Amino acid sequence: MKIVILCGGQGTRLREETEYRPKPMVEIGGRPILWHIMKTYAQYGFREFVLCLGYRGNMIKDYFLNYEAMNNDFTIHLGQKQHITYHNSHAEQDYSVTLADTGQDAMTGSRLKQVERYLDGNTFMLTYGDGVADINVQAALAYHQAHGRLATMTTVRPPSRYGNVRIDAGGLISEFAEKPRSEAWVNAGYFIFNPGIFDYLNNDLDLVLEREPLERLSRDGQLMAYRHDGFFYAMDTYREYIYLNDLWSSGRAPWKIW
Repeated sequence: MKIVILCGGQGTRLREETEYRPKPMVEIGGRPILWHIMKTYAQYGFREFVLCLGYRGNMIKDYFLNYEAMNNDFTIHLGQKQHITYHNSHAEQDYSVTLADTGQDAMTGSRLKQVERYLDGNTFMLTYGDGVADINVQAALAYHQAHGRLATMTTVRPPSRYGNVRIDAGGLISEFAEKPRSEAWVNAGYFIFNPGIFDYLNNDLDLVLEREPLERLSRDGQLMAYRHDGFFYAMDTYREYIYLNDLWSSGRAPWKIW
C-alpha cells in the first residue's frame, strides 16, 4: 500500500525555518520531520511513498538523491569507470520514494489529484509532511477495511493551550486544570482513501481537500473517523518546532516507535 505525503506548502508561520527550505525538511533531532513521518509508516511495514512536492521541492529531491552517500561510509572510484562502493547499510532499507512535482501554488486537493497515476487504482494512505504521531496505522487500516466507506480520517482531542478554571459565585477558584484535553475531536491529518476518492477531486489548482471534497464525502456518508487517543503534534510555528526538538533531545519523543 502506498503512502502519499503532502510536502508542497510554504510553511509561512514557521518562517524562521522555512525561508530557505520546505517545511518537511525542517529538522527534529538532526533529521527532517519528513524522515520521522516515513519511519512511523515503515515501522508497520509500509515503505512505498509518493511525495507531493511544491515549495523548494528540489531540496527534497536532493535529499533522497544523496541519501545513500549521506547515510553510509563509501569508497568512490574515480576515472572513466567511476563508481561508488557503499560499506554499510542504513536502517531505511527497501523504501520506494516517488517524488512528484505538483506545482508551487497548488492546494492539497489538486496535489492529490495530480499523483493519482502513481497509485495504481488501489487504496492508499495520506498525511501531511509536518506532523508526528504514535498512531498505529495497521489498526487504522483494519478499521478502514471493516467499515467499507471510501475514506477514514484520524481524529484526536488536542490539549488546550490554556488552563481551565472553575470559579464559584464569590470568586473562589474551586478547580484548576493546566492545559486539559479538549472534548472536541479534530483532524489529525492521517487519512486512508479508497480510489473512489478521485471522483470527488478535479484539476483545479485551488481545490482544498479539506473543504469541498471532504465535506461532500461527509454528506454522502462516506467519511469515517478513527479516534486516536495517543500523541499527535503538528509543527506549524517556531514554538512547536522547539517543543518537538526538546522532546527528542530528552528521549521523550512519543512518536519514536521504531
